[in-house]
Amino acid sequence: MSSTITVSELIALADVRLIDVRTPLEYRQVHATGAVSVPLDTLSADVIADQMQRAGDQPLYVICKMGGRAAKAIEKFQQAGFQNLVNVTGGTDAWVEAGLPVIRGRKAVSLERQVRIAAGAMVFSGAAAAMLTNNVYLAGIPAFVGAGLMFAGITDTCAMGLLIARMPWNQVRAPGS
Repeated sequence: MSSTITVSELIALADVRLIDVRTPLEYRQVHATGAVSVPLDTLSADVIADQMQRAGDQPLYVICKMGGRAAKAIEKFQQAGFQNLVNVTGGTDAWVEAGLPVIRGRKAVSLERQVRIAAGAMVFSGAAAAMLTNNVYLAGIPAFVGAGLMFAGITDTCAMGLLIARMPWNQVRAPGS
C-alpha cells in the first residue's frame, strides 16, 4: 500500500527514511536535508532490497522534483513486494517553497532546459536547412523531433532526456575522483 504526505506533515515526523529518486545532478543542486540519493534509473532489485532492509517496518518516504518519478519508484518497490511506501506530494519543489531545510550544491542547467535547448536547436536547424536547400527530406528532422515531443508528452517519458542525462557534463563525480 502506498500513500501520500505533504512536506509540512513529513517535517513534523521524527526519524524518517527519505529517498530522493531524482538524477544525481538534480540531487547535487538541492535536496531535502536527510534525503538519500537513489536515482530512479538505477533503482534495481538489489537497491530495492537494501532500502527495504534499512527501512525495516518503518515507512519509506520517496521524493523527487514534483511527484511523478516518486510514483514510478513506488511502483518498482511494490512490484518487489515492499508495501509501506509514502510519496511526498509536491516533491523537492514544495520542500524548497515551504522553506524547509535543504542542502544546496553547485548549480547546473536543468535537464528539462537541456532537452528544450536540444529539441529547439534540432527543429531550428532542420527547418532552416530544409528551407535553404529546398530539400524536402531535411524537413524530416523537425518532424521527427515534434513526434518525439508528442510521444514524450503522451507517455510521460522522454528518450532525449534519458540520453542527455547520461552525457558527461551531467555526471556527478564522487568526491576525490
